[in-house]
Amino acid sequence: MQANIAATKQLIRDEALRLGFSDIGFAKVEKLEEDEQHLKTWLDKGYHADMAYMANHFEKRLDPALLVDGAKTVVSVLLNYKPKELQKDPEAPKLARYAYGKDYHFVIKDKLQDLFDYIQREIYPDLDGRLFTDSAPLLDRAWAVKSGLGWIGKNTNLLHKKLGSFVLIGELIINLELEPDTPIKDACGGCQRCIDACPTKALIGPYQLDSNKCISYLTIEHRDDIPEEFKGQMENWAFGCDICQEVCPWNWKARPTKEPEFTPHADLLLLSKDDWHNMELDQFQEVFRKSALKRTKYKGLKRNLDFLK
Repeated sequence: MQANIAATKQLIRDEALRLGFSDIGFAKVEKLEEDEQHLKTWLDKGYHADMAYMANHFEKRLDPALLVDGAKTVVSVLLNYKPKELQKDPEAPKLARYAYGKDYHFVIKDKLQDLFDYIQREIYPDLDGRLFTDSAPLLDRAWAVKSGLGWIGKNTNLLHKKLGSFVLIGELIINLELEPDTPIKDACGGCQRCIDACPTKALIGPYQLDSNKCISYLTIEHRDDIPEEFKGQMENWAFGCDICQEVCPWNWKARPTKEPEFTPHADLLLLSKDDWHNMELDQFQEVFRKSALKRTKYKGLKRNLDFLK
């Protein structure tokens, strides 16, 4: 039998933290009415660039009940990935911090499966549902906000009051009904450091991102040559970009991750500028063997590095 709802939530929270998640929140399964027009406008303006998949399954993105039959609760989890150390050579091409360690998709998926198994074993034997880590048309940040885990900053990232924005998001959508948590208020105030700092002006206004101009998009998702108009504007980012997070005051006091899987390969932080530009395929495969950087492949990385020259 399902125990007292408050006690059940605490059991799930305790287990999530024991598994290494940084925070957890709960939201009722319902259509994201407030996000519908925002998503439609963003797509209509072409701000998703050539990420055509963002326009697919529009209704499913807004309603998790269309993804999971009998769904009652969205359980959102956060995992801090802020590294303890950064790259040593200040002139080396830069790598987004989330790609320093093991690919987060595998790390979060394994922990979510363990959490699901725990709930089914210890709390609700009839548990049914699915787990998600960027693996389905789901508005992760919107559900994290509804779960009380933070707010969407002006840089369009989720901001958590203690963890900042260097967090990764995952979800369980389950048939167990739990009391939803209360969303918290936007706390960006009058700050717009992220908007002012974006070198390509991808942040065209508060809470508005044009992916066509975003360094992360250009170096990861974009498959063709990087447009010449961005020459000299990339600020040495070879894969992803953390500029709008680096300047955010909510990240200044955020503590480093405790997740051992996010420990970088021993050689990664020591790579010099010359090491990056002279990297051969075998070295790429060794250093980034388990990294999310493999998404762009060796060919994509070489394209990015050549563009930085």
